[in-house]
Amino acid sequence: MKLSIYQIDAFAEKAFEGNPAAVVPLEEWLPDSVMQSIAEENNLSETAFFVPSESGFHIRWFTPATEVDLCGHATLASAYVLFSILGRKEDTLSFESRSGLLKVTKAGELLTLDFPAQPPVQCITPALLSTGLGKEPVVCLECEDYVAVFENEEDVFQIAPDQEALMQLDLRGVIATAPSTEFDFIVRFFAPKYGIPEDPVTGSAYTQLAPYWSDRLGKPTLRAKQVSRRGGRLLCETRNDRVLISGNAITYMQGSIEIDIE
Repeated sequence: MKLSIYQIDAFAEKAFEGNPAAVVPLEEWLPDSVMQSIAEENNLSETAFFVPSESGFHIRWFTPATEVDLCGHATLASAYVLFSILGRKEDTLSFESRSGLLKVTKAGELLTLDFPAQPPVQCITPALLSTGLGKEPVVCLECEDYVAVFENEEDVFQIAPDQEALMQLDLRGVIATAPSTEFDFIVRFFAPKYGIPEDPVTGSAYTQLAPYWSDRLGKPTLRAKQVSRRGGRLLCETRNDRVLISGNAITYMQGSIEIDIE
């Protein structure tokens, strides 16, 4: 069997920025074990697979270790493939997923994810989180991930994570965030239990971050930067129970997969 595969840098304005995602368009689902093996072979934080559906497409995401419920950057990458490579002409694409209906709109070069908001709630800081980040956050919140809020940017830049400690936490991962002088806030994201020591840019994290920072700063539209080694810039807007997450994408590689399915 021969499959097309694309590697897209999401939330990037040029190659080698943002978060690379693999995208594999399908006509019908492959066995889960095969999709997981492809994701493991790609060894990127996410590989997205999508198939046509009545409302548009059905999308699934796999890390090198497991399938996940929601992924922003690989959804952005999938929409980019459909718009810019496969020639879809509509302005908005719809994706059915484990997290409900997701939409991606194209306006010029900018792609906007329409995702469900996931407002985090304050919690007691787990000891493993403080150990894993090497410092105590000012506030700790939880939802899909732990959100560790620090006083300033340097606190976030200086984190040298203890991956073994973070791997033992019960939630998906840990978001470290702080107010910024150039942006509204900055972010780093760690999910070692999912095979992602530090994610370059984590679209789904902003479904939690945008409601928090919008409420704290008193503004619906926010400029953010994920300060990983590659880095990525995002524009976020909170609209009731939805979050709009915007960014650019660029093609890094196109190719094919040749596999035998028993």
